[in-house]
Amino acid sequence: MRKNFKTRNIIAIIPVAGVGSRLRPHTHTQPKALIPVAGKPILAHIVDNLMELGIVEFVFVIGYLGDKIKQFIEMSYPDNINHFVFQEEMKGSGHAVSLAKKFVNKPTLIIYGDTIIKGDISHGIESELDANLGVTVVDDPRRFGIVEKNEDGIVNNLIEKPDFVRKSEVLVGVSFIRNYKLLFDCLDEIIRKNMKTKGEFYLTDGFGMMVKKGAKITTFPVEGWLDCGKIDTLLETNAYLLKNMSSTDDPVIKGNSIIIPPAYISPSAKLSNSIVGPNVSIGNDCVIENSIMSNSIISNNTSILSSHLASSVIGQEVEVSGKANKLNIGDHSSFGFEE
Repeated sequence: MRKNFKTRNIIAIIPVAGVGSRLRPHTHTQPKALIPVAGKPILAHIVDNLMELGIVEFVFVIGYLGDKIKQFIEMSYPDNINHFVFQEEMKGSGHAVSLAKKFVNKPTLIIYGDTIIKGDISHGIESELDANLGVTVVDDPRRFGIVEKNEDGIVNNLIEKPDFVRKSEVLVGVSFIRNYKLLFDCLDEIIRKNMKTKGEFYLTDGFGMMVKKGAKITTFPVEGWLDCGKIDTLLETNAYLLKNMSSTDDPVIKGNSIIIPPAYISPSAKLSNSIVGPNVSIGNDCVIENSIMSNSIISNNTSILSSHLASSVIGQEVEVSGKANKLNIGDHSSFGFEE
């Protein structure tokens, strides 16, 4: 991403209140946004990317285990302007964004807290229209909000989670709103009139009401996004980010261990007689002995002893010993396997 002097007059809203049920058991003890990927939490990737763009003011919509997110942000980004608002009930993305209203007095970038955007989105904040929505094209739009435009490229209709299957342009969770006052007015009206779609108040419907009230909204293409919502997609995201971080494809000898790129090994991790990689992230103060692992994420303060792991996600303060293969283990656990 490239910095733009205008971005210091933009505030970012990041909803991170979700429970993250598809990432259990890890989200029993950690909010989804703090699950590590490629050496740091998902949320840190998002915030760091926006800071590279020049944005320094944020509103985090927190909920489940929100105190941990607040503590992480305040400790990791003390020089930013950080606001927090609590979403007591999960009523949808539109409801979450509406809660940030009291902190917003300038153009706004909304980005979901479980999605890492690939590529440069700086062009998305250059529109002088009321809003500019990040989109991509998918064959099956049923999990998304779709966007329909006229011949001039102006949005004339939005549909949240349509029932049909056809190639469509869909929202990818990053949106720039210049007319933030109109968006909040629309969200307030939707909530006041209980205008739910499939049981929730969606941000897509807020954009749709903006269109009906005469707003000029356009779209910008997003190269892609990295989904961190499930174990398999979390591992895919880890692999993608590591590949983009890596400067070599050649194996590296570290003591009596071999590291096969791409991989992230915390400087405080201790490796002994092991083969690590490719696509492995190892957190702070981990101990890896007599083990082989690939395509895995190992969180802080965890020990892997005499094990063979593949496609695994291991939480913090875990001890795994003996033969294994594919594991998904939450924090503060101990697992032993017979030879």
